[in-house]
Amino acid sequence: MKKKLLTICLFVLSLNAFCQTSAEKYFDLAYNQSNTGNSKAAIGNYTKSIKYDPNFEAAYLNRGVEKSKLNDFKGAISDFDKAISLNAKNSDAYSGRANAYYKLLDYPKTISDCSQSITLNPKDYVAYNLRGLAYAKSNDKKKASSDFDKAIALGSQSAVKNKKSFCKP
Repeated sequence: MKKKLLTICLFVLSLNAFCQTSAEKYFDLAYNQSNTGNSKAAIGNYTKSIKYDPNFEAAYLNRGVEKSKLNDFKGAISDFDKAISLNAKNSDAYSGRANAYYKLLDYPKTISDCSQSITLNPKDYVAYNLRGLAYAKSNDKKKASSDFDKAIALGSQSAVKNKKSFCKP
């Protein structure tokens, strides 16, 4: 009986190791495809990675980024939602979702997600810059200017251009 139980335990452990290895293998393949600009293939392999490990937070995050690159903003938001549900402290997931909301012209949600990202990572100049853009589009030039200034202080070059464009006296 002990030998049978040990055999079953070893089988389960080896199956788990195989799944982890496969999830990581597809993740690495997708990551490399993303770096060469092949977003469609990357999405396919991130999806395979997620099939092997449904709690693979980074795969959801990266697949959301790739979907955004292909203008599938609703699909990206769904992936960022899942990444956030797996780790509510992932500032990159909030920034990614904020960017998708911005592209869909949903400025209140953009501002909310940028604010959450900034709470989690106060040095996230991308979130300050994006929130500044959302404030500018919402006709709140004072808050936009403040966020652009903060982004500039943190090293954002885009915020310099955005401040000039959106916060003219």
